[in-house]
Amino acid sequence: MDAVAILVAAGRGSRAGDLHGVKQYAEIGGRSVLARAMQPFLAHPFVEAVQVVIHSDDADLYDQAIDGITSGKLLASITGGATRQQSVLAGLRAVERLAPRVVLIHDAARPFVALQDMESVRAALRDHIGAITAVPVVDTLKHGAAGSQTILGTVARENLWRAQTPQGFRYQDILQAHLQAAASGRDDFTDDASIAEAAGFSVALVEGSERNFKITTPDDFKRAERMIEMPAEFRTGTGFDVHKFDAGDHVWLCGVKVPHIATLSGHSDADVAMHALTDAIYGAIADGDIGAHFPPSDPQWKGAASYIFLEHARDRVKARGGKLINVDVTMMCEAPKIGPHRDAMRARLAEILEIDIDRVAVKATTTEQLGFPGRREGIAAMASATVRLG
Repeated sequence: MDAVAILVAAGRGSRAGDLHGVKQYAEIGGRSVLARAMQPFLAHPFVEAVQVVIHSDDADLYDQAIDGITSGKLLASITGGATRQQSVLAGLRAVERLAPRVVLIHDAARPFVALQDMESVRAALRDHIGAITAVPVVDTLKHGAAGSQTILGTVARENLWRAQTPQGFRYQDILQAHLQAAASGRDDFTDDASIAEAAGFSVALVEGSERNFKITTPDDFKRAERMIEMPAEFRTGTGFDVHKFDAGDHVWLCGVKVPHIATLSGHSDADVAMHALTDAIYGAIADGDIGAHFPPSDPQWKGAASYIFLEHARDRVKARGGKLINVDVTMMCEAPKIGPHRDAMRARLAEILEIDIDRVAVKATTTEQLGFPGRREGIAAMASATVRLG
């Protein structure tokens, strides 16, 4: 298995105030902090399993928090220890049977982790044993006297960073570092990077976002509610693709096998309509194109079913906390006739994209016998997609 995420939700923070109870189960914008924290990991195709570590008293709260979450990536929760360090080690041991290559460890009290945070950590793990998201310190730091509010001195802020999560590591290395720390009797580590440092590992810093803050105080809940209430952002992307005809007896269009006197030529199954739509979705979130995510030079995609590409684009939207609003596909060809297959195509696209069929439009037109579609040399397709972010 490539990557597993461990969400640490066993804590008992006291600064959030009695109003909010156990903070990771408190709601912001109608959803629990924990549910919001786990969603990007469940949606991201890089993460293949999510392990949540909870407090022994929180089984009922946890069941309520995940009600309605049906992802097959979500493993059965496990009980953590008395400290964060012990809870992470319990999570690491729980996923050992999956033999992950890397692990992302994230605090359940950080509900606004971004796709970019996860991918920056993932990229850094190519060259480092560990990597964490962090933000540079910009405020002047003061060293205060113990027991009084007087200044003892000013701390230089140059090269200082505030650590965040997710913190990513090569699995076997961080497991051994945790076991070593536990065997030494130390239980005072406040994050996993410090455990890796103590084991002698080099840990990379990747710049995170102020949005990925940890909910700790009542004011943090107010800030989170304001972020949830911000007006949604709507984006539209477009896609265009062309494939030529070759010898064969069918074509794939919008995921439907359509009988024809020729087939479409391409590295994958050459579903020209689905390719255009996939690029439209990538375009709506400014996330490259099919060629960037699935290079035609990579032999593993030869003959691949194009729904794989479309599912990936769908999941990229989810990982951004977005929602597909509607999609529109137009094919340009003299033949085959699209009308008899239109409803099947709409249904298949709706199924893949996990949206209602009334949000899917499929159309076709001829080019009045002009150009290569008019000469029946191939099919062109254009598509648009509207996405809501926030």
